[in-house]
Amino acid sequence: MTPPPAQTAVIGADGMPVPAEEPRRAPVLSVGLLGWLRANLFSSWLNTAVTLALAYFLVSWALGLLSWGVINAVWDVPGTGAQIDTSACRAVRGEGACWALIGEKYRFILFGTYPFDEQWRPALVVVIFVALYVVSAMRRFWNRGLGLVWIAALTAIGVLMWGGVFGLAFVEQERWGGLPITLILSTFGIAFAFPLSILVALGRRQTSMPAVKALCVVYIELIRGVPLISLLFMASVMFPLFLPEGMNIDKLLRAQVAIILFAAAYLAEVIRGGLQALPRGQYEAAEALGLSYWQKTGFIILPQALRLVIPPLVNTFIGMFKDTSLVLIIGIFDLLNTAKTSIIEPAWQGFGIEAYLFVSAIYFVFCFAMSKYSQDLETEFNRHRRR
Repeated sequence: MTPPPAQTAVIGADGMPVPAEEPRRAPVLSVGLLGWLRANLFSSWLNTAVTLALAYFLVSWALGLLSWGVINAVWDVPGTGAQIDTSACRAVRGEGACWALIGEKYRFILFGTYPFDEQWRPALVVVIFVALYVVSAMRRFWNRGLGLVWIAALTAIGVLMWGGVFGLAFVEQERWGGLPITLILSTFGIAFAFPLSILVALGRRQTSMPAVKALCVVYIELIRGVPLISLLFMASVMFPLFLPEGMNIDKLLRAQVAIILFAAAYLAEVIRGGLQALPRGQYEAAEALGLSYWQKTGFIILPQALRLVIPPLVNTFIGMFKDTSLVLIIGIFDLLNTAKTSIIEPAWQGFGIEAYLFVSAIYFVFCFAMSKYSQDLETEFNRHRRR
């Protein structure tokens, strides 16, 4: 074996060797998890008191939720339909949750009044939507083929929901409801509102075409100056009055157009903020290369502007996903409204918390996925800035 290297002795001023000092180590309470806790939660007596008080309330709340949602909860009740017996749920009301409501009504909450025997079709539609989102989120699929995938997926969704072909029974739009309606309104809203918002934002910044700029300004300020409910009301009640006699447009399509116009106005202002945040040198460099307006915008200006405004863009998408619940005003039952309708029956009245928690969990999954993806995308796009 090779002997360890001899340590070099340090000679003092008197010519005698000085013993080597042991390497100093940081105190255990100053590094790692304990160090972080001490620096952020227990750095003073006031912070310690606040931390302990909040910990007490959080533990108490968690124990109460566990007792209400799991330990004392009722998971099943006898009977079905009109013959169901909910006396067990009412016996523990206030002390335990009645999850039997979800077991009995989950198909109505998710799919509305869609024919019971055909509910595999809207279930497959939800799966197609989720798969479409996953594929669209992967950067290796960001090419021209992705547009064809969207066309094929949306065509399959229309065939499944309406039917009438390939041996599928026809289902009128009035029977649609629940989660598929929410996904249809939000997905089509984002897909069409985003490109429209880009055109409107570019039009508002035009100085060479005053008429286009004025039209875009009027559109943005008019739409952003009224609530979405008013647009849905206009689309449902007022718009049919201006159509020729005998002509009618489906109310789901009218609601979809109102949501697209509303979302595009807000997205246009977000994109305009990104365009204004770019340094003037980027525009001048693109012009120095001899690029046309659309080449300069599509290859240089717009990609940088969109990268700067990823957080507010996704915030608008999330808000639009949740705002689809307002379509109740025109008689369309989305996910939230089917949950509200599921507790109208006398047997289930008083158990709305369970229904709303079930729907909230679904909304949370979709909204959290959008938020987390936007954070990862922003981190990836801004990686070069940390070098």
